[in-house]
Order: sequence, then C-alpha cells, then structure tokens
Amino acid sequence: MASHDVPIGATQVSLAALNERSREIFRSIVESYLTTGEPVGSRNLSRILPISLSPASVRNVMSDLEQLGLVYAPHTSAGRLPTELGLRFFVDALMEIGNLTERDRRSIEAQVAAVGSGKSVESVLTEASALLSGLTHAAGVVLTAKANARLKHIEFVRLEPERALVVLVAEDGQVENRVLCVAAGLPTSALSEASNFLNARIRGRTLADARAELERALEAGKAELDQLTQKVIEAGLASWSGGDNDDRKLIVRGHANLLDDLKAVEDLERVRLLFDDLETKRDVVDLLGRAELAEGVRIFIGSENKLFSLSGSSTIIAPYGDSSGRVVGVIGVIGPTRLNYARVIPMVDYTAKVVSKMLGG
Repeated sequence: MASHDVPIGATQVSLAALNERSREIFRSIVESYLTTGEPVGSRNLSRILPISLSPASVRNVMSDLEQLGLVYAPHTSAGRLPTELGLRFFVDALMEIGNLTERDRRSIEAQVAAVGSGKSVESVLTEASALLSGLTHAAGVVLTAKANARLKHIEFVRLEPERALVVLVAEDGQVENRVLCVAAGLPTSALSEASNFLNARIRGRTLADARAELERALEAGKAELDQLTQKVIEAGLASWSGGDNDDRKLIVRGHANLLDDLKAVEDLERVRLLFDDLETKRDVVDLLGRAELAEGVRIFIGSENKLFSLSGSSTIIAPYGDSSGRVVGVIGVIGPTRLNYARVIPMVDYTAKVVSKMLGG
C-alpha cells in the first residue's frame, strides 16, 4: 500500500542484519519514541521487553543498533532514539499496519458525506482535511487543481480595444477571471460567438476535458467559426490551462494540533520551521504533486524530502481521483516524525478513497 522515495536497499540495512533479540529491542525503542517522544534506556527496556534480558545485554544490542545507524543517543542521555533511517526501516520492514475499525470507517464516511451533499468540491476537501487533522492530531493537507471544478458558464467581455476578460463560472459557484490579449479591431460579435460556442460544449465538464474536446472539434473542422473567433477560443483555453502552480490550491487545517504535544524548546523551534515551510506554498505544492504519480499512500520521513528537512517532519499522503478515475489531487497529513504511522497510514488511505468516491458520485 505504501510507497516512498528511499528504497530499503539504499539504507544498507536489511532484516537479515537483525536477529530476533535485536528486532524486539529496536521495535521497543521506536514504539516508546512514537508514544512519548523521549529516549528510552536499557533499564526500562529490559522491563518492557517480551523476552528476558539484563540491562547489560540490552546495552550491547543498543550499541550494535547504533553502529547500524538505526538509533542514536541524544546529548549525553543514556537512552536511545530512532534515527530517520531507523524510522524508515521500522515503517518498511517491521511495522504492522493496523486495519481501521468499522467505527473509524463509518465516522470518515459520515463526515465527508455530510458536507458533500450539494456543497462545493472545495468544501468536501476542506472538511476531509480537517477530519484527518482531528483523527491524527497532525495538520491535514490537501492539494487540488482549480482546473478540476466542473464548468457551468464562460463569458468573454471586452475591456479595451486589445484586451478582453474571460469569466469562468464553475458548477460549485466559484468564479475566476483572466485578462486576454485580442487582435485590434476584433468585432464584439466574435467574442459573443466564442462564448456561445464554448457554452454549448463545456457544461458539466472539467477544464481539461473541455479543452481536449474543443481541440478535437477545431482540428476536425467541425466548428464552423471564422479564424478570429477560433483564435479567441484557443487563447481563452490556453490562458486557463497553463497548469502552473498558481492553478493549484493548497488547503491546510489543524496547525494548532502541532503545538499540543511539545516536549522541549527544540520542538517549538521545529514546529516554527514547519509553519514557515507551509507558508512557502509553491514548495509544498511541488512536494505534494510528486505523490500524484504514485499509487497508494506515500510516506516521506524527515530529510527524505528536502522541504521539511529542517523541521524534521513526516508527510503521509495519498492521491484521490474524479469520476473518470483520473488522479486530481492528494490528501494527507504533515506532522512530527513520531506520528502513529500504523494508525495514520490506513486513515489517509481510506479518506482518499472516500473523497474519490464522493467526487466521482
């Protein structure tokens, strides 16, 4: 279900490198960190391990794990924490991903459905993002393309002799405008004809679908339009379909969750850096956009993504689709590296599926 940027082969660590004793100790270190955020020492480990080992034996194994780059000792603490490499290894090789309870599934479906009836796509996505944030105690994020809205109406309005306004109205009520350069002396009738031609063909379609259909009609010569009108239509579509990052909408909900469980001044600094990262919308859009190419959940831990390397954050995201099955965005969470991965991964996966179903309906 999960895919990621750093294959285990690249970590130089394999399960074969760890015997059962090492695996149990490593698993206990990681699970303790995910629960408390604190280093755990050999004495405490020897008490909680399912196998009987003395603190001295545990210390020897911890030293071996440190040599492998899976754990480290922060400051002068006698306890150990997992490294990013260790977390990646745990997620890929040792973690058992839990199944969502029937109650969790019903809760996700009900909350997304409640806002879905008759509301805009953006409302559905905002609710889904807030829902994930509440369930995971992290920040919920959604990246969607504005171009995915289904169209209702388009209008060309002259502003000046060589400039016109293209007004696009979506079925969910969103209205957006673009300014277009037109040929000097273009008759007003050409703008009206372009509007009529498009409105007869775009209703209920996404911009990408409408553009493909219109290009086919123009190429096949089925469109009985004069050249000036054709140029207006082509220029109008091109201005709307640039596909640059400004056509991507980033929704972030639940920032406050990231402030709930701070353990130290370093944590506060980490969260401040993460907030700074989330403000640089373009970089976040680039990062999340990479997940659209993957099937299933995608996990970035700490510096595996350059964007969040300073704040040491993890990102768990999954793509969602529209009625035609085309991937149109991603949804997920951003939070500290000590997210409850086993619980969050299936939640993100299931929420993405529910959103796809809602948008497809």
